[in-house]
Amino acid sequence: MKRLTLADCFDPDGERFGIPTYPWRYAPDNLATRRQLRIRGLRPGGQDIAAQILWPRRRREPLTAYLYRVDLARPVRPMTPGMWRAHEAMMRARRRCPECGRDAGYVIPPTLGICVTCAYPEEQRAA
Repeated sequence: MKRLTLADCFDPDGERFGIPTYPWRYAPDNLATRRQLRIRGLRPGGQDIAAQILWPRRRREPLTAYLYRVDLARPVRPMTPGMWRAHEAMMRARRRCPECGRDAGYVIPPTLGICVTCAYPEEQRAA
């Protein structure tokens, strides 16, 4: 596969990729990614993808980010009390150690699967 260059990623008419495509940092200001919309307090709101950004990379497929029109974006829905309760319960479950059953006070790392105290008991006794 031919390696993409910055110039290859510039297709504002969508002739090559099917949708308008821009290289990283070259997209128009009226388009934004999901994350950029969220920072502004917006969401795509059911609209179709308006364009994409491509990052050419060496020896690998290019990275893609989809862009949405800012003028068609809708405000983010506010959290209801039930959603807050569900979120708090989910975070409590992520902090609870399955081995000792205590609230670790932090989200237990998925690489360990248990709290640091249970994972390294010999180091905890020495301190």
